[in-house]
Amino acid sequence: MTADVFASAAHAFARLVRALPADLFDGPGLGEWDLRALVGHTSRSLVTVSTYLHSPAAEATLAGPVEYYVAIRDFMSEAGAEAIVERGRQAGRDLGDDPVAAVEQLVEQALSDIDGVGDPPITVIGGYGIRLSDYLQTRIFELAVHSLDIARATGVAAHLPADVLAAATTLAAGIGVALGDGETVLLALTGRAGLPESFSVV
Repeated sequence: MTADVFASAAHAFARLVRALPADLFDGPGLGEWDLRALVGHTSRSLVTVSTYLHSPAAEATLAGPVEYYVAIRDFMSEAGAEAIVERGRQAGRDLGDDPVAAVEQLVEQALSDIDGVGDPPITVIGGYGIRLSDYLQTRIFELAVHSLDIARATGVAAHLPADVLAAATTLAAGIGVALGDGETVLLALTGRAGLPESFSVV
């Protein structure tokens, strides 16, 4: 079930944060983010689940997680890179003096919030409606990708579970197909060609 994989991804992220040496949080993270901001940005995949559950949608206007990323790609390009960077920095500050405890609390809260709620349509960024189960798939993807970002920045292994990696990789391939890059992705995954420089499905 999607909720189980989300829980797996959330717990893996919490374990990774727990393993990070405290003196690394002010060091490099990703791009303009230091590690604290990167961890904070990643934690938003937990925060938004809890937040959006309080914003029901009349209907699911997005058919699934692939459609979410296609829609959000345009929305985020209009939002501006600086706003995205600052949101990550603020999320890092929100973790306070004990990021480990803060992340663990966010994991506990998100998992408690989705327990027994079914699969309601919720309103997410951009005002789109999407089923909770489909939104959770996007959060699994974000937790997986950014956990790997954290691992690359720190040298601390992410140890992502197989179900999380499978879900995230499958979604990435689906996004690539939807964006018209399916052949490029398939050739790369089968060792027949490399990916173009700076290629990304998000």
